[in-house]
Amino acid sequence: MRLLLRKILVILVLMLPLLASTDCKKQKKCGCGKDVLFSLTDEPCYVYFNAEGTLMSLQVMNDVYSSYTFCNPVEMFPSVKDFKSGDELMVSGNVYWDCNYVWQQSNYNYNSSLYKQYNIQVTKIYLDMYGKKK
Repeated sequence: MRLLLRKILVILVLMLPLLASTDCKKQKKCGCGKDVLFSLTDEPCYVYFNAEGTLMSLQVMNDVYSSYTFCNPVEMFPSVKDFKSGDELMVSGNVYWDCNYVWQQSNYNYNSSLYKQYNIQVTKIYLDMYGKKK
């Protein structure tokens, strides 16, 4: 009887960590309009775009290891067409995981990767003229 009690106790000690961590964290969905990771608010960025405004991306000045692709380039192009590609502009919007990045990093922990790729739904973009908004 004592031997049986010891075996049960050993099994409980081994199984306790498995039973204690049964919560499952929901992984953020990728793509524009899915799960918002964070928001940028009047963040200084270098904004890059082609002549037609069909491709737009940005790099946040304080985050050189990440790139952001616009979810709405055609909608935001009129706001930047008077500037040069690569100009420093202030940007606000919601940020999402880029699906290609998530797919490529599926075998790795993309939360710990140094270089990250995001999508951004830009809501406001403007030139900061030393505190005077254009």
